[in-house]
Amino acid sequence: MDGKTRSNIKPGIKVKVVQKQDQRTGKLTEGIVKDLLTNSATHPYGIKVRLESGIVGRVKEVIE
Repeated sequence: MDGKTRSNIKPGIKVKVVQKQDQRTGKLTEGIVKDLLTNSATHPYGIKVRLESGIVGRVKEVIE
């Protein structure tokens, strides 16, 4: 699943996010979603979330 649709993402699921400083390289960081920060139903670059580790980034991939 991709991370562009808010309904795909819920607190407690495992995702891969790209942080702001890693957008050029595309480096992904894996973690568990704590909070959803994007309010709209979809976002072209991915839904912004805060991970349990405190990292904020846009979801690129939802891990099943």
